[in-house]
Amino acid sequence: MDASAVPVQASPSIWATLREAVRGSRQDLTEAPIGRAVVLLAVPMVLEMFMESVFAVADVFFVGRLGADAVATVGITESLMTVIYAVAIGLSIGATATVARRIGERDPARAARAAGQSIVLGLAGAAAIGTAGAVFAPDLLRVMGASDSVIRTGSGFARVMLGGSGTVLLLFLVNAIFRGAGDAAIAMRVLWFANAINIALGPCLIFGLGPFPEMGVTGAAVATTIGRGSGVLFQIYLLTRGGSRIALRRSHLRTDRQVLAGILRLSGVGMFQNFIGTASWMGLIRILTGFGSAAVAGNTIGIRIIIFALLPSFGVSNAAATLVGQNLGAGKPDRAEAAVWRAGFYNTVALSVVGLVFLVFARPLIGIFSSDPEVVPYGVRCLRIVSAGFLFYGYGMVLTQSFNGAGDTRTPTLINLVCLWMLEIPLAWVLAYPLGLGPTGVFTSVSVAFSVLALVSAVIFKQGRWKTQKV
Repeated sequence: MDASAVPVQASPSIWATLREAVRGSRQDLTEAPIGRAVVLLAVPMVLEMFMESVFAVADVFFVGRLGADAVATVGITESLMTVIYAVAIGLSIGATATVARRIGERDPARAARAAGQSIVLGLAGAAAIGTAGAVFAPDLLRVMGASDSVIRTGSGFARVMLGGSGTVLLLFLVNAIFRGAGDAAIAMRVLWFANAINIALGPCLIFGLGPFPEMGVTGAAVATTIGRGSGVLFQIYLLTRGGSRIALRRSHLRTDRQVLAGILRLSGVGMFQNFIGTASWMGLIRILTGFGSAAVAGNTIGIRIIIFALLPSFGVSNAAATLVGQNLGAGKPDRAEAAVWRAGFYNTVALSVVGLVFLVFARPLIGIFSSDPEVVPYGVRCLRIVSAGFLFYGYGMVLTQSFNGAGDTRTPTLINLVCLWMLEIPLAWVLAYPLGLGPTGVFTSVSVAFSVLALVSAVIFKQGRWKTQKV
């Protein structure tokens, strides 16, 4: 037979790949071409994180109409929520790394067992954190330097947000299980569902539209918590119905000490890693409170817009982590490394474009959320200075998550400790107070610290010790 007569199967077009990514792919990610594997995971993860960024921005958009104290309430409470995010992301690191490694090893039963044990941990953490948050919310606002007017305005908001923080933990954790298994499209749909409820309820409960009570800033917290809680219920339904690569059964929730110990080892370090990273924002907010509610409000709006840009980039980073875990499980470390550099390149190109937009259009962007003449200048400075480091953030985010995907949670923990606590916080204080730059010094310290973090991560990643990590 003439070889020329044999039909050649064409590679899927980019549009076909994008459609498959959004619908949900059953492709073996350890065998697909690297670029295609990155896209199949990254597209739904980017869309998932985009919706999470909408989650973050929607509250500020509506709350901004209530004044600087209300926006400051959101900012200070969110700085307290960083502790919950640290726990949630730490547990997610252990879940993603373990589930991805088992999927790469072609062992779905052990992957489901790891998922079940991760959820057991999440439920225990949710109960403890939620109870403490609801009881001590006003005291925590006071510790963070909130003024009396902010405490009066925001105690209800803080109680609901901190008391309902278990929904945050479980939403992060179960979506991490889906991502580790390669079911990124399912995680995306869960967050879309949760955010749709939050965005619809938010203005209704804040302003008392139609039959809803007017709850002010507290209404934003109630809407957010209901949205996240609905997302968790949707996740449980998807996990137990058997439509994902992970089919969870009641037996998987029975305590398995060996699996639990492995996840706790990874998650414990992961929690500390993310506590260092996210709680550094608490230190920055504490420094900013010395300059009044307008500075805190401007920072809150600026950082929320930046998160709007960065959260989709976390989607690309999560894709890299999953590919690292699955390829190491399949015995393909070189392919894992190639996937990381490819994902980092995509991420950096996208963030560089966004950073340029923020530099040019900072004032009108801040103006969408506040017209307060005292708040706007702080927001503009925050947005411009922090986004100047986007060129470095793209690779830094991907490299950090890739260490975690390999199960090497110790390395990024040490990098965070050095760059964010030993560099960022002291630099922020020195620039803000002794050198007299005020809030501008705080914003500058963020850009410097995260740029250094990216460079240090690249040097250590090239050394390759993460390839031998056992999970």
